[in-house]
Order: sequence, then C-alpha cells, then structure tokens
Amino acid sequence: MQNSTPFFQCPFIYSLLLPVIFVLGIGSGYLIWGRTSVADAAPATLATPTAQVRRYDVPVDDDPSLGPDNAPITIIEFSDYQCSYCKKWHDEVLDRLLANYPGQVRFVYRDFPLISIHPGAAPAAEAADCAGAQGAYWPFHRALFSMKYDLTTAGYQQYAVELGLDTQAFAKCLTDRRYESEVMADYNYAVNLGVRSTPTFFINGIPIVGAQPYEVFKQVIDKELAGEIP
Repeated sequence: MQNSTPFFQCPFIYSLLLPVIFVLGIGSGYLIWGRTSVADAAPATLATPTAQVRRYDVPVDDDPSLGPDNAPITIIEFSDYQCSYCKKWHDEVLDRLLANYPGQVRFVYRDFPLISIHPGAAPAAEAADCAGAQGAYWPFHRALFSMKYDLTTAGYQQYAVELGLDTQAFAKCLTDRRYESEVMADYNYAVNLGVRSTPTFFINGIPIVGAQPYEVFKQVIDKELAGEIP
C-alpha cells in the first residue's frame, strides 16, 4: 500500500524546485544530482535540509530483482533505458554495490519510461520483459544499457540473437506488445507516488533522486545497516 501523500508533495520534496541535496545523517534522505526529467534542472549544490527522514512503502511488485529476497537492504530503482544518467549509474554503481554487499542488497528494477522525451524507452522496457520471458531479463537489461545498438526493433532482435534467445518467440512478443500493460503499470504507479525524473531510487523506502555516485549509496546503506537512520 503506497503512502497516501506523494513524496514530491512532502516538505523536503520542495527541494525539487531548489538546488538542494541532503547530507546523510542530518537530512531528509532526498537527493538530486544527475537525472533526466520532464523539466530541465541545474546541478545540485549542498544545503542543510529541514525535514526528517521519511520512508515510503514502495512494493517490489513482480519486477525483476538481483540479490536475496530477504536481504536487509532493498533498493528499488525507477528507470528509463533511454536516460543517459540511468546508464551512468548502471555502469558506475550497480555492480560495485552488489559486489561489495554480497547477500545484503536486493536490487529491484521498475520501469519509468519518460515517454514525452524518450520515445524509445517504453518499447525497450517491453523488449527486456520479452527477454525475461525466456529467462534472460538481466543479460538483456545489461545489453540495452550497453547502447551497442539503437533502441529499435532491429536492435532488440540483434541483442536477442547474441544472447541466444528464441528469436521467433521474441519477435512475436514484441509485435503483440505483450508487456505493454506491465510497463505502463509501473509508470502509472510511479507517477501516482510522485516520481518525476530518472533515475529515482528508494533504499528501504528512503527516496534518492539522481545518478548519485557509489559513495552516496554506500553511506546510506552503511548507516541503514547500522540502524543509524530513524
């Protein structure tokens, strides 16, 4: 059950309109740095926030995940395959987190295609789900973020070939738009929650916006594991 108040309407979310991020340990848990959104935003600078940490009950749903289901840390990302900042975070942070916190982090990917500015994002998300139907979600996910091929049907088919998928079944899945409703369900849920830009993360319910560097995630995780975040 999601929180009844969208997180962007909470006091600290007014930082969306200001060049503000929080300093962990004294702040709200809301950060802005590298992101793609429906409105352009300048890079953030440090400031002291005024609100306490607030957690949001964001469900894992049936979305793909890496790491044990009972991990003490769950990171849910709302992301877009056409977002350069999402690629940056994927390339620079995700694998380091999984390697350095074995068994302690569960990473969940949820779709938030910014349709108005990224027309290829939703079809890419559907293609990843089609690959997932053949047990290859994460290899396809990583292939999409490699940006080796364009986000087109031809590109998805080439990834499918290279990953050894049943290309006929994959092509039919794409043509039938089998996972269109699944992708849009994630998108609509995120909009109702208050997500406005990519990537947006929830670490045990604490919202973090932007392709924050590894050190920021490490701080949050370490303090969460130590029970230092109220």
